[in-house]
Amino acid sequence: MGSLTKDCLSEHDRQVLESILNPSQIGGEEYLLQEEEAHLVDPQDAEGETDPRLKESQRLEIEAIALAGDAKLAEALELLGKSIEAAPERPAPWNNRAQVYCLLGKETEALQDIEEALKLSNGSGRTGCRALCQRGILKRKSNDVDGARQDFEQAAKLGSKFARTQLIELNPFAALCNQMLREVMKF
Repeated sequence: MGSLTKDCLSEHDRQVLESILNPSQIGGEEYLLQEEEAHLVDPQDAEGETDPRLKESQRLEIEAIALAGDAKLAEALELLGKSIEAAPERPAPWNNRAQVYCLLGKETEALQDIEEALKLSNGSGRTGCRALCQRGILKRKSNDVDGARQDFEQAAKLGSKFARTQLIELNPFAALCNQMLREVMKF
């Protein structure tokens, strides 16, 4: 029988294993950008085809996301600001600007934008779900476990798989089981 290596595992299995072996590590932020919330919509964007302000805001936001993907964070931040100016009632560019602020290490600014995104989205829709996850990550990072749990619970109710994963990692019994499993794996 051949030896089992990490290379034999699927990407999902590797993520699960990493989550088990490193339960206190905050990881998986990349899931925030996945299409798991595709069933959710942002009502503020419903008129995007007919309202030129919304259409322009969406166009600028898409360009900013591409810039952020290319690590051009200052340019992305500038375009997201313009996207917000074009349609300040849209929660999505507020939330995306918060992500860029996080990448720049500006967590205070990120939290301000997340709060605005949550206010505008009423904590619902795709952007509300993602903003709750982002705020939960920041709360968990600052050791506000109860606050993080509340945000992840709300996001999980909206359908976020990432939030459900975080809730499992925050479960003290799961953490104890993970610790025991790590000890067994050392042998």
